[in-house]
Formats: sequence, C-alpha cells, structure tokens
Amino acid sequence: MERNSDAGGRLSAQVRARLPELRETEARVAQVVLDQGAALVHLSVSDVAAMAGTAPSSVVRACQRLGFRGFQELKIEAARQVVEPPSLPSDDPASHALAETVRASRDALDGVASTLDITALSAAADALQAAPRVVVAAAGLSAAVALDAAYRLRALGCVVDAPADPLTAGLAAAQLPPDGVCLTISHTGATRTTVDTARHARRAGATVITITSYARSPLSETSSHVLVAGGQDLVFGLETSASRIAHLAAVDALVHTLMALRPETARRHLDLSADITADHAY
Repeated sequence: MERNSDAGGRLSAQVRARLPELRETEARVAQVVLDQGAALVHLSVSDVAAMAGTAPSSVVRACQRLGFRGFQELKIEAARQVVEPPSLPSDDPASHALAETVRASRDALDGVASTLDITALSAAADALQAAPRVVVAAAGLSAAVALDAAYRLRALGCVVDAPADPLTAGLAAAQLPPDGVCLTISHTGATRTTVDTARHARRAGATVITITSYARSPLSETSSHVLVAGGQDLVFGLETSASRIAHLAAVDALVHTLMALRPETARRHLDLSADITADHAY
C-alpha cells in the first residue's frame, strides 16, 4: 500500500507517467518515491537506496530518468506537497515567519539529544585531542558552521586549517598525517566537494568526523565518526536554517567534550583568546 498518496500530488503523477520507461532497479526506486510521498524529506539518498535494494548512484540515475536533476531536487518537490499548517493573516507575514523559524529551530534542537550518539561524540573528541592538525571543510550554508567550529577549536589550542576554497580544502585534507582529523559539516551529507575532501583525508589515513542531519549518506559512509544532529522540519524552506542551529549545538557539545579532555591546555588558550578579544573591544 502507498503512504502519503494524498500529499503526493504532482510528484506522484510525474513518477507514474514515467514508470513504463524505467529499468528494474529504477522502477524500484520510483516505487519507494510513491510509497514515501512527502516523507521523502526525512530520507537520505542512502536510505532510499536501501529501501529499493540498490546503490545510491542508481537512485540518482532514477531521479534523472524521472525528470529531476538529482535526488535533492526530487526531495524539494516532495516537500512542496506537504500540507503546511494554517498561516497567519496575510497582513502579518513577519509574525508568521518569526513563529515558523523559532518552531523549526526548537524542533531541531529537541532532536539533537535523541540523534547525537554519545559514543560517537566521545570518540570524535578523543580523535581531536590526539590530532596534531585539523582540517575543517564545508560548503554553502554549512560554511558558517565550519567557520565557527574552526574558531572554537583554535581557541582550545588545536592547529586548524579551514580553507574556503574546495580545491584547497581537498589538498589540505590529502596532506593530513595519519593521526590528523578532517571535520566535515553538511546538512545533506551529499555535497560533492565536502565528500571529496573527506575521501582525500581517509586516503591519507586521517580520521574523518562528520556533523550532518542524516545517519546514512555518501559523507557518513566515508566518515570514521558521524554526529547526527537534529530532526528534519517539514516546512519547506526552513530545514536548512534549522539544521544550522542543530549543527552549531553539536559543535558546542564536541568542543565542551574536548575541553574536559584537556582542561589545562584549554584554559591556557582560552585565556589567550580572551586577551586578544579584549584588545578589540571598546
């Protein structure tokens, strides 16, 4: 039986129209799309691949055969089918936007405690504690979280490199020593430049730590320790902003865990950071 068929709308019609021309594996992917409907916004490409009994690359090809540029575009279309809660009067868009943003952020933070694995968090902090060098990599909206993580780690005495250019990030990751750490941050876990950087680090023998919103993704499959932070919001357009709040909370948890492992070093460098910050305040 298909779920969420009422919410499927245009997406369901588009998938059904192309079913006859699909290969067997692609048809299995299409059936997952029909079965899940709007619930696709909760799933990663690896989740759909597992449900269809195929590989993530086959999911992407199936999405393209269905008329989408890739899996993310298909998810956006699925999100558009979600029935949103009644909106406030049209003459009060600011109040509506504020209420929805706060709700989405609150839901994401509530999800952190249930999705962030404590064992993975401890293992990630241990790797950072032992690392002689750390590379932080992200792209797009996750880049702001990466900059925050890099600053916080540097303030604790870590030697950190956070290149904004993806080619430079890939080179820095490839040059990591075996006891080095590459910290990657991605909402979807499918951003190609970030995944490529993680793969360069793994080939160098370094540890890869990932902060993401999905337990299964190309990035998590490349990582040594995966910190899944927060649940997904169903209101189209707010999931990425809510995920940044959740990912910042995961960074805070990671930093505080690291502080507990190196209290003297952390205190010394935090005092230094406070002195430098004071010089730039009126």
